Amino acid sequence: MLWTGEHAQIVVMTIPPGGEIGDEVHEHTDQILTFVSGTGEADLNGHTHPIEAGDQCAVPAGAQHNFRNTGEESLVLYTVYSPPEHAIGVAFATKGEADAAEAAGRDEPPRH
Repeated sequence: MLWTGEHAQIVVMTIPPGGEIGDEVHEHTDQILTFVSGTGEADLNGHTHPIEAGDQCAVPAGAQHNFRNTGEESLVLYTVYSPPEHAIGVAFATKGEADAAEAAGRDEPPRH
């Protein structure tokens, strides 16, 4: 997590080779992802697109999406959520840790 404000949040993610964010939908949050390094695929509402460093992807609230690393190096990106999607100040080393925190209710975004 880099920053959380009242209306938006910036998060950095690293997806290892062969890894993925996981198929998800954010019902009330728009998301803009910017890819910094690596290569992969973006699934957006049933359509798959190649992604690489320098690409940007907008995911409107309610859109089903997933991002996969199909390359040999880490897929690194930063994403802007509006409104915030995660708790202030959280950081997770793995997707498993993040999923467990969310399931346990320890990753609730601030609500104003």
